[in-house]
Amino acid sequence: MSSEANKKKVRIGLVQMAASKDPEDNLRRALEKTRMAARKGAQIICLQELYRSLYFPQAERDKAAHLAETIPGPSTEAFSRLAKTQGVVVIVPLFEKAADGRFYNSAAVLNEEGKLLPVYRKIHIPQDPLFYEKNYFEAGDRGFQVYKTRHASFAVLICYDQWFPEAARIGTLHGADILFYPTAIGRIKGYRPPEGDWREAWITIQRSHAIANGSHVAAVNRVGKEGELEFWGSSFVCDAFGNILKQASRSREETLVVDADLSQNEKVRKEWGFLRNRRPDSYAPLVGALK
Repeated sequence: MSSEANKKKVRIGLVQMAASKDPEDNLRRALEKTRMAARKGAQIICLQELYRSLYFPQAERDKAAHLAETIPGPSTEAFSRLAKTQGVVVIVPLFEKAADGRFYNSAAVLNEEGKLLPVYRKIHIPQDPLFYEKNYFEAGDRGFQVYKTRHASFAVLICYDQWFPEAARIGTLHGADILFYPTAIGRIKGYRPPEGDWREAWITIQRSHAIANGSHVAAVNRVGKEGELEFWGSSFVCDAFGNILKQASRSREETLVVDADLSQNEKVRKEWGFLRNRRPDSYAPLVGALK
């Protein structure tokens, strides 16, 4: 097989965990599971949203500042060493305390040399019962990021971002071959949504981003019961036409390792023409009249 063909293949690792109340324990276990993924050949490894703590925004108001960390900080220092030693890229979503004292729901990306790349800060912030994120996080102020690494180019979008097609499209137009969605989402105990199954909608919307953009999608969620929420896991990777390549359990911790052939992206984009036949001249209402 040619070296060019090899460049199109990448092995993705997703670390699906149940969080504990102890940030140090969560860090230790995440490092262990990330090493496990690397030993299985994963080249880009992603943790779940807010990996180092319980999902505290389900409380409308709570003291959470002590859970935040700086970037660089303990998480990035630990994963930088791992990334450099193993020659892997690691996506570390965490609760960030910025230099100006503001707080963000962020993702730090360490490349194969352990170098910290520009931080992505979650742009779309929900505010719903048991998901009171506006009470804890500022909206991201750095725009969407695409990371060009030795293994692949990818975007990182965090949880609620996954419901917005604009975010997926922007990442794709800026060169992403994979859209990573670190997530913390689940069911509310005892509540049956009248609109239907939230989990199925969550899977469907991300598969639709894959199809519309001819991009692979990798979504990693947490598992376990925390307060009134039951996180449904189900972390998965799908190809550029929305076919699920591999999916994790709804309830167990798993380290998912999935082979992806990114050459399919170009094939889907060429044959279906969703990017080639866009009409940006007709899209002004997206940023104008519909504000």
